[in-house]
Amino acid sequence: MERFIENAMYASRWLLAPIYFGLSLALLALALKFFQEVFHILPNVFSMAEADLILVLLSLIDMALVGGLLVMVMISGYENFVSQLDIAEGTEKLSWLGKMDSSSLKMKVAASIVAISSIHLLKVFMNAQNIDPVHLKWYVIIHMAFVVSAFAMGYLDKLTKH
Repeated sequence: MERFIENAMYASRWLLAPIYFGLSLALLALALKFFQEVFHILPNVFSMAEADLILVLLSLIDMALVGGLLVMVMISGYENFVSQLDIAEGTEKLSWLGKMDSSSLKMKVAASIVAISSIHLLKVFMNAQNIDPVHLKWYVIIHMAFVVSAFAMGYLDKLTKH
């Protein structure tokens, strides 16, 4: 009975595989939204104000960062928790494949969240004249919470590795 339970628990890791595949569909949706935005601004690029163009470009950068985060979580999570990827010899392989454990994945996710939050905060600052100062203060507080959390996670990770 014990052996059956252990085998069932170990096999249940495959329940994560459709979730990681779902992240690839989310990446597809993000790519579609990215190109929708690009095709939307191209005809208007010469008539747009510089600040408006910068805001759109920051949104595109934000989407690229989120896409990278999705790829990292999708591939590294699958490899750490489900099964190793069998990449054919001679095929292009990401340099971090097989090297990112759950701890380093957590740190990369935290750093990505801080970067995404930074881009969002920059977008808010670019449009600060149209934002209530109370809301602006909360944007900064929330961003600082992300920064402090990422720093604390990194510091704790460093302490536990030594």
